[in-house]
Parts: sequence; structure tokens; C-alpha cells
Amino acid sequence: MANLTIGDKEFFKGIGQIKFEGLESDNPLAYRWYDENRVVAGKTLKEHFKFSVAYWHSFNANGSDPFGGPTLNFAWDESSDVITRAKAKMDSAFEFITKLGMPYYCFHDVDVVDYGNDIVENERRLQTMVEYAKQKQAQSGVKLLWGTANVFSHQRYMNGASTNPDFQVLSHAGAQVKAALDATIALGGENYVFWGGREGYMTLLNTNMKREQEHLARFLHTAKDYARQQGFKGTFFIEPKPMEPTKHQYDYDCATVIGFLRQHDLLGDFKINIEVNHATLAGHTFQHELQVAADAGVLGSVDANRGDYQNGWDTDQFPNNLNELTEAMLIFLEAGGLQGGGVNFDAKIRRNSTDPADLFYAHIGGADTFARALITADNILQKSDFLKVREERYASFDGGKGKEYEQGKLTLEDLRAFAIEKGEPAVKSGRQEYLENLINRFI
Repeated sequence: MANLTIGDKEFFKGIGQIKFEGLESDNPLAYRWYDENRVVAGKTLKEHFKFSVAYWHSFNANGSDPFGGPTLNFAWDESSDVITRAKAKMDSAFEFITKLGMPYYCFHDVDVVDYGNDIVENERRLQTMVEYAKQKQAQSGVKLLWGTANVFSHQRYMNGASTNPDFQVLSHAGAQVKAALDATIALGGENYVFWGGREGYMTLLNTNMKREQEHLARFLHTAKDYARQQGFKGTFFIEPKPMEPTKHQYDYDCATVIGFLRQHDLLGDFKINIEVNHATLAGHTFQHELQVAADAGVLGSVDANRGDYQNGWDTDQFPNNLNELTEAMLIFLEAGGLQGGGVNFDAKIRRNSTDPADLFYAHIGGADTFARALITADNILQKSDFLKVREERYASFDGGKGKEYEQGKLTLEDLRAFAIEKGEPAVKSGRQEYLENLINRFI
């Protein structure tokens, strides 16, 4: 197995500051599109994206998969002492993030330091690392985009956390979320994420679904109220996922989450963190999920990755599909961007990507793809008839009876009378191929 780090103090030796060098550069360790100071649609790229490095995948993922063990060894994992090991990992993380020039990071509690089964000891460990992280943030200028608690990996959560049929398990989840919220607040985290990794069911035969969803809502209210009492001003995010590990998760997709939040009076405090790979697992496109969230006013944040179309599970590969992201950035720009969140690279290098530089290549490529897609989307909106084509499709609702219908002024009898008066409608093209070609032309 290859060693991803070299040396005792500098973990990524031989790799300096990653800079923007433009389209003429052949340097694989440089940005070609992501110029953080470039202004697009009134904001710099840095402001649009608020790029964030995922602590878990970048510094915890070891290359293992369901069919094989680790392929990556990390120098920061060598110590047998929990805190020493955690500090070494944090040193490597901030070295990487700083060299990459990313403004943010995000984490699960158990990414930062290993947890055991003692709640008080876990809290002590996390508090120790919070103090260490404060120093690292102050030294580097890197900020915390959001924190969260991993209440899905431990065996106690095999039947869920806040939806677990055993109240004792739910109480453990509460203790863990409290500590994660405290850590996020202490580190100036701008948001907090809830991902219900096992908040769902394996079979309805032993599940009271109504009661479990009510417990989930009560848990979110309880956590939200606690955070607000501690002075937290940020946004809470729900991250939808349809399945894996549970057969059916209660946060299946954006539409499901929006209905849940509305039903349980949570829309005022919660928005949605959309993951590309989760969207496709739900049978949607990333663009679809962005549009659903944007239309409901809850487009909060994005987990940037992609899936493997042949695999059918959450492969968390780095984003590189320019057509997909250009279509997504059209929605992004029309919605006015993200509300509170940023673009988090919730992605991991491949099992056979074992060189230190591979982690840099992955993030550089992801940032460049997002930047190029946003620039392309802005050009489409500014320099083509893209918006006009769509507007013309709905022109019949902009005046006359169509407008009266939208205003709620027509009855069903009125509709019948209008249909008889006008006769059979003309067939009108949706011009799909034209629009697809238009996007390719600007790319």
C-alpha cells in the first residue's frame, strides 16, 4: 500500500501553493478555470462557491470498499494515542486545505477524533480537538462551513438514531448531536447539517413509520432549539438520500424533505444540502433536485461529487461532467446562488489513486469544472436566447384567459368554453435538441 504522506512535519512534501495559472498552463497542480477573484454575475467565484474540503473523505477514507481492505496508508494515522493521531491528522488537513487555497472545511464529529463508547470521554476528546482547531483556523484563515454528527456508523444506530425504536439509542444520538453542535458553534461554523444515514426502515413489517417520522421531527426541533439558545445564527441543512444503507430513508429526495419540513413546521430554520450522487440514486438528475429546492426557496448548500452510472451505489467520485454541471449552474444562477451554504467536495479519490498528488488533482479538477460550468452558464444566460425560448413556451399564460387562469379567476366551465371557442391547439416544438446544442456550443 502506498503512503500518501512523506516526512514528519510537512505531510505533502514537494507540493507548494496551488495557484490560478489560466488556460495556457500545462501544470497539473494549478487551476486553469478557478480564478477565485474572477467576477461572474456580480460575485467572485470564491463568493459563489465557498468551496469546502470534506474532512472525512480526504483524511479518513483509506481506499477500502465492500470487496477489499485499505489501499492507502496515512502518516497521520501512525500514532497509537488517540489525541496525538487526531492532531497529526488535523495538521495534515490544514496543510492540504491551505496549499489548495480552499476557504472552508467541514466535518463529522468522529472524523476529527476517534470515538469510543463513553459519552463523557468522547466529549472530552472532541473539546480538546476543538481547541486545537481554533488555533489552526486562526493560523490559516480557513473557516468551518458546517459541522455534523455521525449517528449512523456505530452499531447502536443499526435501526436508526432519532427514528430508533429504542429511546435509549435516541438519547445517545441526542448527546452526540449536542456535542457536535457545541463544537460547530465554538469553531464559528456557519451552518449545521443533519444527514439521516439510517433514518428509515429495512422492512415495514416491524416499523411504525408514522411514529418514527414524528420522532425525527421532534428531534430536529429539539436540536434546533438548543442551538438557537446557544446563540447559533446559522442555517440547518437536511441532506436527502434515497437508500443505502436503509431500504427506504425518510429523507428520500428534495420533494420528500420539503413536504416533511412543511408538515412539521421546520421550514423556517431548515434548508437543503443537495448531493449530486444522492440525486441520481433517487432516480433524478442533480439539476432536478436543485430546481425543486430553488422553487421552494430552500436551496442551501451542495455536496459536489458524481456516481458511477454502471455501479448503482454511492461511489462519491469527484465531479468532472461539464454538461451536467453547466445545466446545474443555469439553475444555480437563476436562483441567485446558495442560501448560507457552499460547495463541499464530498468525494474521495479512487482506491488505486495512491500518490500524494492525487488528492490535489481531484480537488483542482473539481474546482475547475465547477468554475468552468458557472462561467459557461453565465455566458448562456447573457449571450443567447436560452431564457427567451423557455419564456415563449409559456407566453399563453402572460395575458388574456391564460393570465386570468393563473390568477384564479376562471372556473372549469370557463375552461370548457375557451377550448370550444379556440378549437384544437397547434402543435408547438419544445426545441429540446436546439437547447442541447446551444449548451454544447457555449461549452
